Amino acid sequence: MAQPTVGILHPGSMGAAVAACAAANAAEVLWCETGRSAASVERAAQFGLTPVATLAELLRHSDIVISLCPPAAAENLARDVVRYRFAGLYVEANAINPERTKRITALLEPHAVVVDGGVVGSPPVRGKTPTLYVSGPAAATKRIEVLFAGTAVQTAVLGTEVGKASALKLAYASFQKTSRVLVALAVGMAREHGVDQELIEVAARRTDSYLSEPQYVAKTAARAWRWGPELEEAADALAAAGLPPEVLRAAASTLARWDDAKDGELTLTDALDRLAQP
Repeated sequence: MAQPTVGILHPGSMGAAVAACAAANAAEVLWCETGRSAASVERAAQFGLTPVATLAELLRHSDIVISLCPPAAAENLARDVVRYRFAGLYVEANAINPERTKRITALLEPHAVVVDGGVVGSPPVRGKTPTLYVSGPAAATKRIEVLFAGTAVQTAVLGTEVGKASALKLAYASFQKTSRVLVALAVGMAREHGVDQELIEVAARRTDSYLSEPQYVAKTAARAWRWGPELEEAADALAAAGLPPEVLRAAASTLARWDDAKDGELTLTDALDRLAQP
């Protein structure tokens, strides 16, 4: 079988790195440069992606399209794709709740085949090996396994039901990301009373406690603009399951205090100060 042409929407830190892995088994990996930032242009060039001028051109030439964008943009992006009647394989790999994934699938399915995807782990650079969990039609998920075979992106098929991969991604993200928010609150409270170092020492005596890694708070602040909407999606998923979403909504609200720190280089002190005085 001929190697497919792949389109990535869009080359953020995760999308560009995943797309670069796909390039190992693809004829070419395309991205649409119109309206994207200088950082996206630089990132795409760094990973060897091929620019095209318009979304229409990307869709016309792509056999497989991978959508990896901020969660809030996922559905509108899918609607843009629908306008061009894309008839290939669409991988909905965003951190969105299963109901939203199903809506996107319904939008695209008259023409395209949709695979539900969720990336768990850090971008596949510097030895990192995230797992792309997928669910959907068996033939389509097999194509994704082949696309990433032998690369730093591992794949795992969860079955044929759309929504399973999204659910797993958000279930993991709910704990992983909310726990980081709780670290910030705990360290911030302790600092107010001058016992932050003692708190860290207490936590360090326990195994695998995030409280023993307060330096990660600054990284959390820099990623808050992405993590907040992801936790809102996870909260919607909890509500749909009859489970209380309030903790995740509160965590998303806390992250919103760091929105202006987007991808910045902060110290722990800077991050805690912004949290205390938004």
